[in-house]
Amino acid sequence: MTPVTPVTPVTSPTGTAAAGPAPVPSFAVISGAQVQQALHGREREIVNLVEATYRLHGAGRTVNPPSYFLRFPDRPTSRIIALPASVGAPVAVDGLKWISSFPENVAAGVPRASAVLILNDPATGYPFACLESSIISATRTAASAALAADRLSRNRTRPTRVGFFGTGLIARYIHTFLTGTGWSFDAVGVYDVSADSAAGFCGYLKQAGAEGPGSCGAVTVHDSPEELIRSSDLVVFATVAGEPHVTEPSWFAHHPVVLHVSLRDLDPRILLDSANFVDDVEHCLKADTSPHLTEQLTGGRDFLDGTLDDVLTGRVEPPADRTVIFSPFGLGVLDLAVGKFVHDEVARSGRLRVVDDFFHELCRYG
Repeated sequence: MTPVTPVTPVTSPTGTAAAGPAPVPSFAVISGAQVQQALHGREREIVNLVEATYRLHGAGRTVNPPSYFLRFPDRPTSRIIALPASVGAPVAVDGLKWISSFPENVAAGVPRASAVLILNDPATGYPFACLESSIISATRTAASAALAADRLSRNRTRPTRVGFFGTGLIARYIHTFLTGTGWSFDAVGVYDVSADSAAGFCGYLKQAGAEGPGSCGAVTVHDSPEELIRSSDLVVFATVAGEPHVTEPSWFAHHPVVLHVSLRDLDPRILLDSANFVDDVEHCLKADTSPHLTEQLTGGRDFLDGTLDDVLTGRVEPPADRTVIFSPFGLGVLDLAVGKFVHDEVARSGRLRVVDDFFHELCRYG
């Protein structure tokens, strides 16, 4: 691999120049450091990109087949998920995210999730880039959450008290995207079953500028889930829960906006007492998510009020007098859109690392 290969400005998804593009693209590897550099400080831009991608998906200009879960009988808590997808113009890219979740990593001081993203040229089908994708995955998740928080709260008083239930990487990215898109909070609540994780998140919040009176700066570490939920107008669930563990609808009597990012925290009774929005109905109602369990309990999907795209396009208006829950399954098309953005930014900077001779057998008869 060449350390750094300068490239000319790109005009195609493969990164080739406009004049005389090769039929087979070059293949590049983009590191996590490069991904982070390309995305740093661009929260508003990425939220706009995610919104545009949701609109493409809602208009039928994407292909997003079911994710495939690779599970292991000897490691029941672990899994690797394949998310194939295709995004039409103007993004114009196909590809696959391959993301693992091994919760036991955390005890060893290693992040739970790791991922790569493969981008394919829609003209030839050839892959043209492999990107470190845990950052891309966290970014698209956080951008989706920030977009939903904004659009689902526009017809009510904007939340000023946010509570984070689960304080890992995803919670950190969601907080970054909320503040990076103009949110400010009078109070930040934290709850985690791990005191060390809660303390680490508080440290991040202090560095991010959440200073002030009270426990842990402007942040309150709550002793119970009930305390956190009742004291928050915007609740973010970012856990690794495999089944519902929050079961009391009365905790939501103040009708907060809930970003149910981890999908399996809430008992169906809470969903039945709320207005429910998802990113994609067919994707979200499977794999024993809380919406899937609610469908199994009720025998139907009437508890769903719509998708985020329905809200974006004005087809559905979220109620102001009920709890509103956003349960996103996480769409591969979002990973592709963000990954393509990163690839093009790295290419424009002239720091695309191309693997020489990656494609070798290019002559049919040798």
